[in-house]
Amino acid sequence: MEMYTDVLLVTANVGSLFDNVGEIEGDWLREFFKTVHMYKPRFVALHFQEVGGKDYMMNMGHAENFFWTIESSSEMADFDRVCVYVDSHFKAVDSFTALGSMYFIHKSLKNIQQYDFNVKEFKAVSGHNKYVGSLEGVTTMEKEKFPKNFWPDFKWSRKGYMRTRWIIHNQGLDLVNVHLFHDASNLIACNASPSEYSANRKKALRYVINRIKDNSYSPLPFFLFGDFNFRLDTLSLVQNLSMSADIQTVKKDCSNEVEKIICEEKDHQVLLQIETKLFAYLHQAAFRENNGKELLKYDKESSAFHDVITEEDIRFPPSYPYSEDYTKPTQYMNTRCPAWCDRILMSHGAVDIIHRREESESGVVYNTLGSDICMGDHKPVFLFFPLKKIAHRH
Repeated sequence: MEMYTDVLLVTANVGSLFDNVGEIEGDWLREFFKTVHMYKPRFVALHFQEVGGKDYMMNMGHAENFFWTIESSSEMADFDRVCVYVDSHFKAVDSFTALGSMYFIHKSLKNIQQYDFNVKEFKAVSGHNKYVGSLEGVTTMEKEKFPKNFWPDFKWSRKGYMRTRWIIHNQGLDLVNVHLFHDASNLIACNASPSEYSANRKKALRYVINRIKDNSYSPLPFFLFGDFNFRLDTLSLVQNLSMSADIQTVKKDCSNEVEKIICEEKDHQVLLQIETKLFAYLHQAAFRENNGKELLKYDKESSAFHDVITEEDIRFPPSYPYSEDYTKPTQYMNTRCPAWCDRILMSHGAVDIIHRREESESGVVYNTLGSDICMGDHKPVFLFFPLKKIAHRH
């Protein structure tokens, strides 16, 4: 008998899917189904952020259709139990997170239960359980929008987290969908190292981890996957990229405020130009070469949490911001410095429940979906692994 259950975790910021209605969605779905077909997982968890996109009031119906398309597809027909949570109730300004989580349980997977946070006990999962709109009163998930006082300078934000808790073959685990704050301005991001945005994210992530480890429910191994918006240490990176260049700072006429930073080479070719929403680097291919390995040293934001979380080795290029032009699936947009925003992090306890096969056949895969297909501005990131089965505890 197999001593493990194959699990597929996927995280995807799907905002641009709904902002560019129709064009990308078919390819996105094909890539996802192809991955399910290839790895044949028994349990699939999909975490979406920015459901409905920027224009969510217009697009929310379309977003709900997208979830239905996945749920009712022939490709997922062998998953006979499904749990769907879509926070699409945008009128509830104080609680709206635009997060969506979907969980699929294969018909061959017998021993699985889900936690009810209200009665504090696990219950068998059956049928299709679908919660769309306001998730108020849904007791099999917990969600929270970050408190307003976290970043007083953001007028409004949808960022927060959503958590579900499972037992798969007697192994309990928490699955947490996370969306942290972005960098509003490239100019502010390269003011200091670490940037003030990075400090905001650190505070928010610490908050989520403290909530998960909170003793009101006995702590379990956990996987945090979502759009962490982790960015490269922009100041250090820019200093490094422009070492041989002449740097000019252009200020607005009437104030002392920096409007743009221009790094020119000796022949006056512009090597790098930075504005609030522009990060135009001449040698963009450097972000993709060797899967961006040279840039990983600037990816520092998760290191503050090494006491509680870890991650598989990253062997894929930055997951954001890809071009939304479907003819340029591997190009980055020059709006932001490319970064590994989309991640799957895990507690040290979660590492112990992953079954590592023989050296020759790793069995654990951490990668992007649709590396050479347009998936929107974020490439979804997935982790496939065999989860150890625990013999029943008496």
